[in-house]
Amino acid sequence: HSVSRISPNLAFVPACPPPDPMDVEELQHFVFNSKRLFVMTGAGISTESGIPDYRSEGVGLYSRTDRRPIQHAEFIQSASARQRYWARNFVGWPQFSSHQPNTAHLVLRDWEKLGKLHWLVTQNVDALHTKAGSQRMTELHGCMHRVFCLACGDQILRSELQKHFEALNPTWKAEAFGVAPDGDVFLTDAQVCDFQVPACHKCGGILKPDVTFFGDTVRQDKVDFVHQCLAESDSMLVAGSSMQAYSGYRFALAAREKQLPIAVLNIGPTRLDHFASLKLNFRCGELLPLIV
Repeated sequence: HSVSRISPNLAFVPACPPPDPMDVEELQHFVFNSKRLFVMTGAGISTESGIPDYRSEGVGLYSRTDRRPIQHAEFIQSASARQRYWARNFVGWPQFSSHQPNTAHLVLRDWEKLGKLHWLVTQNVDALHTKAGSQRMTELHGCMHRVFCLACGDQILRSELQKHFEALNPTWKAEAFGVAPDGDVFLTDAQVCDFQVPACHKCGGILKPDVTFFGDTVRQDKVDFVHQCLAESDSMLVAGSSMQAYSGYRFALAAREKQLPIAVLNIGPTRLDHFASLKLNFRCGELLPLIV
């Protein structure tokens, strides 16, 4: 069908074997027996759209570079850190915002339309599930396509902010050195020092992407809502996540406590491997379309 015709971008996908027919059958059985499937996705579902992840062996950001994502406290406390962050984000935004859903995103959208998928929780901030058309969904860590003011809470689209950046920095140019998972690029301090960062147009406050930075916590009302969705579900599928971040892992622990069957589809080891009912070591975009 149509979703299978999308060509994957494998630049940031770790090497793995093609799906084994026996494994396909096992996942088919798992999905068939699920009536209210709870799905959690991570960076590994978006690598086939050309977005690198952090932890994949050989191709993830941590194994390719010594770069680390910005910490929440650093962004809040340091004007120079915000200037550096936004300069990098400004350069990276045109490419990051242009990424499109891959086969795996479209399959999960179709499962929702068929009534198979009860709720989808993504740890990604790339909006690819939204672009694919998923609606029964929670963006656990927020979305890079939205920006809000830390003082008054006013929200604007990231695409609108790009215009403000361009107006404030009409002659500023910087060449990027590689793209990072959350939409920014690598720049030198010399490149960043003249970059102008706009303030909130309503109150003059600090603008921040509507995402949970490392070192920050997910809002409790969002956590409670996801737990409620999980309580209404009869099985859990983790796709493209090693579940190293506790913000997502806690829901797998809750699923285990409820004795729900858990299937994991991820290239490489995960924190769930020792208690998952099924572990599959394949590409999401290659295996999921085979499930009818």
